[in-house]
Amino acid sequence: MKREIIQTLDGSTTIHIEDWDECYHSKHGAIQEAEHVFIKNGLSLFKDKSISILEIGFGTGLNAFITYLQSSKFNQVIDYVGVEAYPITSEELKAMNYVEELKAENKRDLFDLMHQSEWGNKIRIDENFYLSKRQQFFHDIEDKGSFDLIYFDAFGYRVQPELWSTLIFKKMYEALAPNGILVTYAARGVVKRSMIEVGFTVEKLAGPPGKREMFRATKGVVE
Repeated sequence: MKREIIQTLDGSTTIHIEDWDECYHSKHGAIQEAEHVFIKNGLSLFKDKSISILEIGFGTGLNAFITYLQSSKFNQVIDYVGVEAYPITSEELKAMNYVEELKAENKRDLFDLMHQSEWGNKIRIDENFYLSKRQQFFHDIEDKGSFDLIYFDAFGYRVQPELWSTLIFKKMYEALAPNGILVTYAARGVVKRSMIEVGFTVEKLAGPPGKREMFRATKGVVE
C-alpha cells in the first residue's frame, strides 16, 4: 500500500496510508493527540509511582518519546513495551519531525536509540526509562497482569475492526494488573461494548483536537 508523509495541523508529521485514507496519528495534530489521550488521560494518573506500560501500535515512536520526556520531569521509572506488527522504515523515521516540534534536540540520540534498538531486546534508554519492542501481532499477546497502563493506538475501527474485537480487549484486560487502565482515542459504541463485555469499566472523556470524545477503561480489582 502506498504511504506518504504528511504534516498534521499542529505542525508535526505522520504517515498516511492512501489506500485506507488512514493515518498513524490524527491529522488534527499528532503531538496534540498523543499528549491529550496518552499523557493527560493516562500517564498523568500514575505520576507518583513507577509503572509498566504496554503500547499497542509502536509505529513512529511518538507516544514512547513523549512518555519518556514527560516521565523525566517527575524522575519516574517506566518499563515501556511497544508492540508493532509492521515497523516503519528508516526513510519514514527520518521524515518524522517530533524532536524538533517538541523542542527536544538534546534528546535526539535517545529518540534514535528507541528506533535503532533490536526488536525483542530490553534496553535502558536512560536511568529511569526501559524499552522493549516486540514485533508481534496483537492477537498473539499473552501477558498476564503485567502492565499498569495500556496505550491502545491501533489503526481505526473503520479500516481494521478486528483489532477492536472482544478477543483483543480480553487480551488487554488480562495483560493489565488490577486497577490497570487502558486509554485510546476511540469512542465508538461497538468498541465500548467489547470493552464492557470483557470486564472493563469504561469512561467517555473529552477527545483531542478534532475529535469530540475518547475512552478510558479500568480493570477492576480481582476478588
